[in-house]
Amino acid sequence: MSRKDYPLGQFCADDIRSHTGVPLDAFTLDAVLGGKIGPGDATIHRETLEWQTRIAEEAGYAELAANLRRAAELTAIPNQRILEIYEALRPRRRTYFQLLALSQEIAGMYGADETARYIREAADAYRDTGLLKTDETHE
Repeated sequence: MSRKDYPLGQFCADDIRSHTGVPLDAFTLDAVLGGKIGPGDATIHRETLEWQTRIAEEAGYAELAANLRRAAELTAIPNQRILEIYEALRPRRRTYFQLLALSQEIAGMYGADETARYIREAADAYRDTGLLKTDETHE
């Protein structure tokens, strides 16, 4: 995929499928109302996000590409774990070393290196701004 393929839904619709494998053209109101398409089907496939990442990079949108790359990584992580990560990243919820351990887990268990780097950056920023959990702070 390249910049000439953007928007993907217009130029590459046959290649786009959901996380569960449902092709883009199967997403119709009748399919949803008829129960053929469920909530779990309405999630993006990692490959589609990776295509969008390449297009953003080619167009010079480095920050957007980084966000899309992290989003692609997150497709491999169970939703419950994502919510736990989100909670851990709230101010004063975790110590610096707990956040570093979380970043290692995410990289090791899910291969989510960009997301792990983001968590380490958050840990550093929280340390520098006093937003980490302290011994007196309870969960």
